[in-house]
Amino acid sequence: MAQQLLDFGGKVVLITGGRSGIGQSAALAFARQDAKVVIAGRSNADDTLSAIKKEGGEAIFVKCDVSKSADVQNLVQTIIKTYGRLDVAVNNSGLLPVTADLEFQTEEDFDQIIAVDLKGVFLCMKYEIPEMLKNETGGAIINVGSVVSLVADPGMAPYVAAKHGVAGLTRAAAMEYIKKNIRINCIAPGFTATEMTSGWMADPVFCEVVKSFNFANRIAAPEEMAGILLYLASPLASFQAGAVIAIDAAQTAH
Repeated sequence: MAQQLLDFGGKVVLITGGRSGIGQSAALAFARQDAKVVIAGRSNADDTLSAIKKEGGEAIFVKCDVSKSADVQNLVQTIIKTYGRLDVAVNNSGLLPVTADLEFQTEEDFDQIIAVDLKGVFLCMKYEIPEMLKNETGGAIINVGSVVSLVADPGMAPYVAAKHGVAGLTRAAAMEYIKKNIRINCIAPGFTATEMTSGWMADPVFCEVVKSFNFANRIAAPEEMAGILLYLASPLASFQAGAVIAIDAAQTAH
């Protein structure tokens, strides 16, 4: 009988920032592979929950600000109380950068980006990993960085710093936990059309500039990130750890 390597039946998958965009696409993809999905975020994820349940899947929502330790601890404790285990975590919550040259970036803007986009990933891993260590099969963590985890763009220095930090956290933690059967990787998406980026996409000049960055000359759809997330969480990626994988239509290959 063929082994279904992308079957997540019996697995519990956490998606932070699952209300829309990449997080929503990830939640739907895992639910379609029979995972029990936990969606976390600062605001409700009713559309995502409804879509999953409409297709016969199972999902719950837990309110959580990933920049707050108490919220993240409560999130993980709720998962364990509800399902008894945590197998996969996609740490996807993030904020868009304020666009300005560094001298015009405020300390408050810097602190907010670092708190959510970098500290939030640290806190999630800090409390996810102990529960995964209890599993006989270990676990998989995928941190959602950005193409600027690998390169830099002007006008968003705090965001670039945070996303470079996500890459660094991923690599360091991967080395610490691979022998304990927890695989930690990072994806680095190029510019993606989401609810969060819709304001930027309303500017046709901006869209043309962004498209010119990659060699497909287009903007990614959130669904185009789901396949690599399924792969990294699956037995197919059993030797994959510490990678920062660009999904950017060759932008960083240039």
